[in-house]
Amino acid sequence: MTIVTDERCTGYHAPGHPERPQRIRATLERLRNQTELPLQWVAPGEVTEEELLRAHSRAHLQRLLEPRDFDLDTAWLPDIAEHARRSVAAALTATRQALRGDCTFSLMRPPGHHATRDRAMGFCYLNNAAVAALTARAEGIGRVAVFDFDVHHGNGTEDILLDQPGAFYVSVHQHPCYPGTGTQHRGSNCRNYPMPPATPPDEYRQALLQALDDLRQFQPALLIVSAGFDAYARDPLARQLLEAEDFHWLGRQIRALACPTASLLEGGYSRDLPDLIVAYLKGLHGL
Repeated sequence: MTIVTDERCTGYHAPGHPERPQRIRATLERLRNQTELPLQWVAPGEVTEEELLRAHSRAHLQRLLEPRDFDLDTAWLPDIAEHARRSVAAALTATRQALRGDCTFSLMRPPGHHATRDRAMGFCYLNNAAVAALTARAEGIGRVAVFDFDVHHGNGTEDILLDQPGAFYVSVHQHPCYPGTGTQHRGSNCRNYPMPPATPPDEYRQALLQALDDLRQFQPALLIVSAGFDAYARDPLARQLLEAEDFHWLGRQIRALACPTASLLEGGYSRDLPDLIVAYLKGLHGL
């Protein structure tokens, strides 16, 4: 299993903001100290302007350089454009490694799935999953799916991939919850499973199984997972009831798809994030 990371991703922080880099440092320490998972560590490569422009407008790339906050949740911070580019580059590295036969996980900040073609929002500046999916398509991968299990709907990924040939998006998320989207299926290729707050875990698993069945029917040659761990019972930003064993179970279900898979870290704001990620990775690895 390959972990794609760059410790510079912990170098930005807005005081009082739930997007805290300490959770990434703690996850790195947890992974380095465990012995059950055989891990190799890879640094992100580079991302080109051409790759970014597959998912974003040139005006948006310029806006990332302007020192003005994007909204109340999404601050402009020094070097945030470079942090965001490294996160996209890690997603690209993870997908390319997955296509070579590795099971990969991109352990990076900032997350990406709320960023639209023209807007940074929801702690997200560039859409890691969308850039990776569209780049894989441009490089000859015929069918690329994004499976988003973050508790918040990936509105940006959906908007960018909507009706894109050869692309498929499926999300299981809480509703009502930020950003308020994802209440129904959209277009020819975007499927949504909104779940009410405090859904019992067995019912939540059923929705995840339905999403996984959608993926089987699509038969992707590459699966990109927007892996958010904020449906956890003690996450401060949502109201779901999943535990570490549910993320382990989900990892095993994704493994059973037998598809090249790259997982990209999205949300997850509890102190238990390192244990949740380890549980998920063990499931992916078949432990």
